[in-house]
Amino acid sequence: MNDVTPTPAETSSDDVYLATGGQRIRVRYRPGTGVPLVLCNGIGASLEILDPLVDNLDPNRPVVRFDVPGTGESPPSLVPYGFPYLAWVLGRVLDRLEIDVVDVLGLSWGGALAQQFAFQNPFRCRRLILVATGSGMIMVPGKPSVLSKMLTPRRFRDPSYGASIAPDLYGGQVREHGHDVGELFVRQLHAGSLRGYLHQLLAGSMWTSIFALPAIRQRTLIIAGTDDPIIPMANARILSSLLPRATVHAHGGGHIDLVMRADVFGPVIDDFLGLTTPSTRRKRPGIEIRLTPGG
Repeated sequence: MNDVTPTPAETSSDDVYLATGGQRIRVRYRPGTGVPLVLCNGIGASLEILDPLVDNLDPNRPVVRFDVPGTGESPPSLVPYGFPYLAWVLGRVLDRLEIDVVDVLGLSWGGALAQQFAFQNPFRCRRLILVATGSGMIMVPGKPSVLSKMLTPRRFRDPSYGASIAPDLYGGQVREHGHDVGELFVRQLHAGSLRGYLHQLLAGSMWTSIFALPAIRQRTLIIAGTDDPIIPMANARILSSLLPRATVHAHGGGHIDLVMRADVFGPVIDDFLGLTTPSTRRKRPGIEIRLTPGG
């Protein structure tokens, strides 16, 4: 499957589209020095949702963001997928960018993808950051009244509805800034397709890391809020007890305080990852990598 060049209206100037693993993935890469940080979004969210975090990271740190199939500007997958497949696709994306070793951060649903990628790529993933996430279907669930609000992508399509349920859904800073959350979702170019959202729900419903966690040997930072209605704090303690090299950073906020208080968490992440130093890039003689900015 070859690269597809979108029209200028389809993309911003710093996006590329990579066709790999049967998918067409929209990627945004901020170059810099040191090991690139790969950001994995929460369910239904396009890469723009993490703009505040990227703006508060070391400006010299390379950052890779992407839309999973069916979110943002990435077309939906033709068939449902699981996290092992999606982690493989992410690896192919990094190959196309000629990036070898990475650090990986996963927020909520993206935390499952981050765990799976670290498990499948023990030598390629240097450090792991898990934010407001758990071990999948074997975990301590949030309240049913809260989780039921996540079964529809309406909160992404209808900003007023998203703002009305945001305090109960996300907790933390959102309890006082529900309208701001609605505006934040407006900044996404598109919420993605219903099929893409359902595929993400299915992937999460059939996955658990509980048995693989002891094999994830990377240094891991777990960021968890005590006022997170979706992922109770108990899940951070479970992850910490099973991950051999984990540290918990507990805070009094909620599920998306990483975005709402990016000025606070950006330095925490930078401190964990360390100084930016020259990175390892993979070169393959005889293989042409064609990345067309905006296409």
